[in-house]
Amino acid sequence: MLLRRRAARVAGPCVGETPFQKTPMNYTAAHIAELLDGEIIGDGTVALSGFSSAERASPGDLTFAEKDAHFAAADASAASAILVSGTVTSNSKVLIRVKNARVAAARVLPLFFPPEEYPAGVHPSAVIAPTARVDATAHIGPACVIGEGVTIGARTALLGGNHIGRDCQLGDDVRLFPHVVLYERTQIGHRVAIHGGTVIGSDGYGYVFDQGRHRKVLQVGNVTIGDDVEIGANCAIDRAALGSTVIGSGTKIDNLVHIAHNVVFGEHCLIMGQCGFAGSTQFGNYCVIASQSGVSGHLKIGHQVTVGGKSGVIKDQSDGQTVLGYPAVPEKQAKRQWLGVQQLPDLIVRVRQLEKQLEEVTAKLG
Repeated sequence: MLLRRRAARVAGPCVGETPFQKTPMNYTAAHIAELLDGEIIGDGTVALSGFSSAERASPGDLTFAEKDAHFAAADASAASAILVSGTVTSNSKVLIRVKNARVAAARVLPLFFPPEEYPAGVHPSAVIAPTARVDATAHIGPACVIGEGVTIGARTALLGGNHIGRDCQLGDDVRLFPHVVLYERTQIGHRVAIHGGTVIGSDGYGYVFDQGRHRKVLQVGNVTIGDDVEIGANCAIDRAALGSTVIGSGTKIDNLVHIAHNVVFGEHCLIMGQCGFAGSTQFGNYCVIASQSGVSGHLKIGHQVTVGGKSGVIKDQSDGQTVLGYPAVPEKQAKRQWLGVQQLPDLIVRVRQLEKQLEEVTAKLG
């Protein structure tokens, strides 16, 4: 009870479990065009109150056509306006012409679907250690446990069932969705979102064989996550044996990803679902790792490297490489290999025919 009372003094009055959400606003087509630095074609006073796909659009909705091939469906829909990036025209719809319709859609979506906001305060069931420092604007949801020496920044929200180990540091505007766990000394930057069930800073997998058994090598490092990172659900990022496992600023990680101890990712990398990374491998900036790929340990992967889906990387990769396959090889080589494999059945038939002809010739000569 003492901890709960102190928490309320630190972070403001107790709050309930229900967050509140901004009410979407109505915009005119001309206003949207101005926000997107686009060109309005048609009646700019048309009111827009929602955003939808062409198949589900209603009057008052904005939709988008990423390519000219998609425009016919958008033009035939019930939407009132369309984001376009080509030279198409319409007799029935207001068009907002932009450089890239998909990018414009990503920029405008938060206007119609504003993110939830969470009021400042601490839920009565939360437990906060006396030495923790929780900003007065933070939201601490039900059943959260915050350890000694933890720092939680402005407007950060812990949405429920979160365990924050001792000496963790969370920046401003962080979102920890339910049941995210941070082990001790984890450092989280600003504007980071971590989705449900993810564990950050658990033990790295380190053992040595000693006197007939596997002896654990203590993992005494931590995990450091930069600004503007998003991490999907049910991921595991291990703390370093020594030093830090690092996720660079702007990196986006999909669900069900495992990152082992001492791995370092640069900035603005994309890591897709069900990937695994062995210990101590270092990645440059702007790498893309497609789904179900694996990367061996102690490698150096350069900047802007792309790894195709279901690939296995076992060698260092220089800047700008695109690799595919298992084991991963440069893209052109991989495609030649795949083409060769497809030709194997016909090649086997031809070899058997040649062997038969050779046997007939040999028999005649014999």
